[in-house]
Amino acid sequence: MAAQRPSLRLPSTMRLKLGRDFTGVRERGQRVAAGCLIANWQLLPGAAASRLGVITSRKLGPAVVRSRARRLLRETFRLHQHDLRQPVTMVLVARSSIVGKRLAAVERDFLSAMRRAMMLREK
Repeated sequence: MAAQRPSLRLPSTMRLKLGRDFTGVRERGQRVAAGCLIANWQLLPGAAASRLGVITSRKLGPAVVRSRARRLLRETFRLHQHDLRQPVTMVLVARSSIVGKRLAAVERDFLSAMRRAMMLREK
């Protein structure tokens, strides 16, 4: 029988929605900036599921641009959530350089940030 692959889903229960959750992670968590994003995170106990919040400022541009930035950041986290050493509560902040980038470039910046923070599992 094939080994069970971890789920790559990112249901709404795994998303941060309350302002106090965002504020808590940004105030008490760790931070690293790389390329088109800023990552803020707090480590969670081993059995917990990772959670994600995304912030896009109006400085990025109109709603279409902000929505695309949010989708890119969510998709990047969704694809790499199981590559992290430990579950986290993470807030990703889109920087203005994300405008016009493709998924591969955003993934590269995310993985660079996680490597600098020593958050990725050894392969």
